[in-house]
Amino acid sequence: MKKVYLTQKGYEEMIKELEYLKKTRRREISAEIGKARELGDLRENAEYHAAKEQQAHIEKRIAELENTLAHATIIENAGLKTDEVAIGVIVRLKDASSGEEMTYSLVSAEEADIADNKISVTSPVGAALMGHKKGETVDIKVPAGTLKYKILKISR
Repeated sequence: MKKVYLTQKGYEEMIKELEYLKKTRRREISAEIGKARELGDLRENAEYHAAKEQQAHIEKRIAELENTLAHATIIENAGLKTDEVAIGVIVRLKDASSGEEMTYSLVSAEEADIADNKISVTSPVGAALMGHKKGETVDIKVPAGTLKYKILKISR
């Protein structure tokens, strides 16, 4: 697996999720499986099959988190430049057509969360902004067409 770049906060959130899944959810799902087993014939026991499926999802997520954390490099904000858009920056943009302003944090794909204004540097918008400077206008090709954003501010 390639290196994964995470913010300190993102790294800590992944550690917290991993601990929760390993220490709490595993026990809970094990108890659910035990209760479902008591209900009888496992071949026709929907609760048992649902719990086993949920267990598989939890184990898959644990493996994903462990793999990501094993390959993680933490981005340090101290001393990093803010003269151009890069992973770990906060960028304020202005939509050239609507005049609307928006602020995004550029993060790795593993930390991306549009509801929290965190976009991945590998997303169409994030990738197009990379390397550009304050004051520049960037044309961004997205599935719905082309967006035009002016970079108003770059900060950490």
